[in-house]
Amino acid sequence: MWQYVAMDSHRSAPNVLSMVLAGGQGTRLLPLTLVRAKPAVPYGGQYRLIDFALSNLANGGFRKIVVLTQYKSHSLDVHLSTTWRMSTFLGNYVTSVPAQMRRGPQWFAGSADALFQNLNLIDDEHPDYIFVFGADHIYRMDPGQMLDHHIATGAGVTVAAIRVPRAEASAFGVIELNRDSSMISAFLEKPEDPKGLADSPDEVLASMGNYIFSTEVLVDVLNADAEDKESGRDIGGDLIPALVASGQAHVYDFTTNEVPGETPRDRHYWRDVGTIDSYYEANMDLVAPHPVFNLYNNEWPVFTQFRTLPPAKVVGHGEYGSGDIANSMVSNGCIITGATVHDSVLSPNVRIEPGAVVEGAILFDDVHVGANAVVRNAIVDKHVVIPRGRQVGVDRTRDQEEFAVSPDGVVAIGKGQKVKYA
Repeated sequence: MWQYVAMDSHRSAPNVLSMVLAGGQGTRLLPLTLVRAKPAVPYGGQYRLIDFALSNLANGGFRKIVVLTQYKSHSLDVHLSTTWRMSTFLGNYVTSVPAQMRRGPQWFAGSADALFQNLNLIDDEHPDYIFVFGADHIYRMDPGQMLDHHIATGAGVTVAAIRVPRAEASAFGVIELNRDSSMISAFLEKPEDPKGLADSPDEVLASMGNYIFSTEVLVDVLNADAEDKESGRDIGGDLIPALVASGQAHVYDFTTNEVPGETPRDRHYWRDVGTIDSYYEANMDLVAPHPVFNLYNNEWPVFTQFRTLPPAKVVGHGEYGSGDIANSMVSNGCIITGATVHDSVLSPNVRIEPGAVVEGAILFDDVHVGANAVVRNAIVDKHVVIPRGRQVGVDRTRDQEEFAVSPDGVVAIGKGQKVKYA
């Protein structure tokens, strides 16, 4: 039994420890997670998925952050150590914490067990409140407003929530509320047929995977969960229902959150990118003339590390002219020569040769698209070469012989995968 002892202090503001869960395998994102943890998957040309959760915490002023890692964490650890460095003068830090097996020779058995195995971090920091955030969602949020709500309601745990279509409920934890209250009456983990909301029968209230716990409540429920031999060791499946049963769980409505610099079009955007199709759609949300999610918000920036590369360059070609580039994001170091690039996201140092056509594609770092090749509706991981004249995303039957193809027809090519010639 781990005993938490609060420190007596006279703080003007609550002491908060943020714990970011980054240990999941992300199997539904294969082949992108074949060589990396899901939170380390690139997004939007130059970011990693984890940058969004960390940026929200940093922008909100919550800068004591531990990232709990487990599977294939090397590239994630490198990214954290080289990108997320904060001044220690004010006690700020972002640090990765691998599975330390403090409770015995076993990996994390679930998200709740990841917290339980790291109770020593709570004992070291003595926080008043603990943020437990997921590491692989795309969104902007001011966590301070959620904390204010948590304190005002006297909740033991507060769950951030957003409305989603009822047809998608089986992918989420679904929340039912007491009438005229933020108190949660039921929490259903990935239900097949939940009831819709009273004011919108085709929608449900879904957990965003972000929680605020009062420290003593979290320690108590983790200790109780560790004693329960029937527990699945999961936050959504076990901890939250236990706190719902004891009347300590409240919901925070994400649509009340106001972030500086947001526009009406991208306000309250949130994406769970757990599958190839949802990941692809989230990238496509960036490239419209008026994007559904706007990366160009200087008042609430998304922080990351940039490779030292020259500016992007568009080169004319005698036969193909200057090419045609529209509705695309082109990162530094890219060179596009006499090619067509539409509705695409190009990561750093991509090369596209004369006559090539790239449409609705996400190209990771150092991808090379040969002359007269075609890449459509595809995600191409790092260091892949698309040979001259090869077509990807044109003939689904052939694509399935060589690559992973999602239910919606998105072709996914793994890191360094050899692509056959035409």
